[in-house]
Amino acid sequence: MNLERFAHERGDAWSDLDALVETAGRRPERLGAANVRRLGELYRAAAADLSLARTQWPGDPVTLRLEQRVGRARYLVYDAPTRRESVRAFITRDYWQAVRTRKLELAIAAVLLFGSAGLSGLWADRDPGAAAGVVPGAYQAVTHRRPHGADLRLSAGERTGISGEIFTNNIRVTLLAFAAGVAAGVGTALLLIVNGVMLGVVAGLAVGSGNGRVFFELVTAHGLLELSCIVVAAAAGLRMGWALVEPGSLKRTTALGREAREAMKVVLGTAPWLVVAGLIEGFLTPAGLGLPAVLAIGIAAAGAYWSLVLVLGRTRARDEPEPSSAGTP
Repeated sequence: MNLERFAHERGDAWSDLDALVETAGRRPERLGAANVRRLGELYRAAAADLSLARTQWPGDPVTLRLEQRVGRARYLVYDAPTRRESVRAFITRDYWQAVRTRKLELAIAAVLLFGSAGLSGLWADRDPGAAAGVVPGAYQAVTHRRPHGADLRLSAGERTGISGEIFTNNIRVTLLAFAAGVAAGVGTALLLIVNGVMLGVVAGLAVGSGNGRVFFELVTAHGLLELSCIVVAAAAGLRMGWALVEPGSLKRTTALGREAREAMKVVLGTAPWLVVAGLIEGFLTPAGLGLPAVLAIGIAAAGAYWSLVLVLGRTRARDEPEPSSAGTP
């Protein structure tokens, strides 16, 4: 085949490719579904033609023009969203969808955390002497009575310091709940149980010593959101661990790596909410606002978070497949 015949036979397809590129501009969505598929077909054919032309007629003007055509089309075929668009999509859609697709893991994490808290709370209420032995010294004050609605009288600087320490610790716990998933999810499960036992024992001792109302005044405003974030991070860790146990058709390392990337997105998206919980704990909790106020704050904060999960996460949860090809428990 000579160059003239080659250009004559393939010229119409190249012209069609040019027309689609011209119509799309820099936005392939303008073409519609059918023409986007057509664009892909014409691009692949033109790329194959270019490979032949470079071999048979390198440097010829026809080959050079074909290179330009393929280059213009490549941008549309392999178009990637800009960084700003990617960040916006993550904040407004992708993160919430990633949380909502982990329904089973969220349920398991919640049962492990709150189930162990409930059981240990009952034990602490019935046997406070034994329960007090497992509580670190920093928490022993929970057995001492505190006046209802008492202000902890912290300065602005002290509140800022507490806030910084709290949300740093919360992010650390969240990262551990996620990272422990590499141990086939066992590490995450143990972390949830340990934290649940500690929460339950402290709550049980507080109730048993007559400080139940004060205890809930101190933990409810930030605690509902904080525990929600820990459950979400733990769910990501459990999902990652299951990818290692049951990788499906993939190699275990491949399945683990793929799910780890998805899990990391969940952790990164959850971190700002831990900051919010830390700010509430550092600035509002010590003010002694009283139980009705802290209940309202806690329910509003956690309710806002889960409402966003339900609303912004609904598309993928309803219509799209799971992000990993590995099985789930």
